[in-house]
Amino acid sequence: MKHLDTLPARRRLLLVDDHMVVREGLKRVLEPLTDEWTIAEVATGFQALESLRRERFHLAVVDLSMPGMSGLDLIHRIKSELPDVAVLVLSMHAEEQYALRAFKAGASGYVTKDSASSELVAAVRKVAGGGAYVTASLAERVVQQLNGVAQAPGHAHLSDRELEVLRRIVAGQRLTDIAEDLHLSVKTVSTHKSRIQEKLQLPSMAALIRYGLEHRLGDGEAEMADSPAGASSAGGSAGPSADRQPSSATPEEETHL
Repeated sequence: MKHLDTLPARRRLLLVDDHMVVREGLKRVLEPLTDEWTIAEVATGFQALESLRRERFHLAVVDLSMPGMSGLDLIHRIKSELPDVAVLVLSMHAEEQYALRAFKAGASGYVTKDSASSELVAAVRKVAGGGAYVTASLAERVVQQLNGVAQAPGHAHLSDRELEVLRRIVAGQRLTDIAEDLHLSVKTVSTHKSRIQEKLQLPSMAALIRYGLEHRLGDGEAEMADSPAGASSAGGSAGPSADRQPSSATPEEETHL
């Protein structure tokens, strides 16, 4: 038996997802890493920054669709303040634009939640080792857009904030709710909506929603409990509203796997 002083120090991973049922499922998926990692979890981008500033983490696994600070905003903040922390995105969005924006923001990996059960452990090891990882179902389309083989869609020209507003509109949120979630004024959100319609040449809200649905830009959180990450958690049947962690939750819950 190795003396405790000779045992390698555990690396530390921070899970950032606003759904408790998903976090529980992800911890089960990550069980093969029990000898290597200590897992901490938070529900929002703001809590993530607090934890990352307070303690040293090697890797953050970040959801893109969260209330308040979006995943893309969080990635920008992490790479600006704590560049040594590697970032792996875990998202319901299987649309290549999200992956491209995540990599541009500074992420080193992108895995869709529907493939988490088969790919997450490999992705964590790859990114933690200094490499890059793209979920298999997205890799070819990402490369095609990067090398110009595939034409970029109209929403590729939207800013990150405009894309986030578009996603929320398509998901059925009212402008007042979007403003509250993103900590913006209703006027600012309305301005974003107008600019989105102008850039995409969409004359009405109905046309905007139709465009979003055709390009799969709506929020996939409603399918959360059916994803491998959600289904592998205890119960796995709670709906998204029941699983959502309130912003006043305890900043960090740590699990030694």
